[in-house]
Amino acid sequence: MREFLAGERAAWVDRNSKVTAPLDAVYELVAAGGKRIRPAFCVSGYLAAGGDADDTRIVDAAIALELLHACALIHDDVVDESAQRRGAPTAHVRYEAEHAARQWHGPSWRFGEAVAILAGDLALVYSDRFMSGISAELDRLWAELRAELIFGQYMDVRAAAELATDPELSRWIAVLKSGHYTIHRPLAVGAVVAGRPDLAGAFEEYGVSVGQAFQLRDDLIDVFGDAETTGKPAGLDLERHKMTLLMALATQRDPRVHELVTAPQPDLAEIRTVFQEQGIRDEIEAAIGRLVEQGCDALDRAPLAPRWRDELAAMARQVAYRDR
Repeated sequence: MREFLAGERAAWVDRNSKVTAPLDAVYELVAAGGKRIRPAFCVSGYLAAGGDADDTRIVDAAIALELLHACALIHDDVVDESAQRRGAPTAHVRYEAEHAARQWHGPSWRFGEAVAILAGDLALVYSDRFMSGISAELDRLWAELRAELIFGQYMDVRAAAELATDPELSRWIAVLKSGHYTIHRPLAVGAVVAGRPDLAGAFEEYGVSVGQAFQLRDDLIDVFGDAETTGKPAGLDLERHKMTLLMALATQRDPRVHELVTAPQPDLAEIRTVFQEQGIRDEIEAAIGRLVEQGCDALDRAPLAPRWRDELAAMARQVAYRDR
């Protein structure tokens, strides 16, 4: 990815040295690291399905998934008005600051958001470039994956606007945004590239369960996480009144949570205290454990080599019990 993006930058600088801001925003996000969860599941799904390790198509597919994720993160930061990502200023914040420093015409915040939106669009274009032409079946799966991501993002925004605390709605959003997008579809992409679309059912069952565990961990990290470890401030979802799966389940457990979460300025310290005192955090940890177990049970019924069952089970635990 870095070589490709550096090559693109060099080619565009030859045309006009002022044109590179959207590309630089994508490059900097990619170069900053990240968990690379989606490429990892894509490659693992491919190898678990018996794919040839020398087939470079799977590398292209993995890169496409990570660039799609770059698109989603850059756009998500604009939607959520997030100031920090991976320990650095988000794209729209960085280019807002550049506009202000150069004393250019117009609102600096609008320029910053414009650059970020264009950068996200560019990442999407590049992701399509890497995924295109591998197979017609993969083209259909890729279109479905991208559509699911967009609808999941929209429902996330709408649920926050409505202050909806419906656990089933929050679970459905988590399935779209994490179960399918983060785990199930990347595994399915790998299986299709390997010529084993028959594994789709098992990978979906595993991905939906482990994806919900992933989302619950993400929600817990937002409430209890450490900014130095995560690279972003704690409580951002609370500030945006996001009706996460965690908050929906907690509201069902203790009505006081609804009042705390829907307050104009949610009190993170008080929410942490309620979660601890009422055993909500422990309940969510237990739910994460059950979801991981369900996902691993799906692997036991799949036609996979034992070593790949073990590998995917280990990956499930890794994403469900991470600290960032």
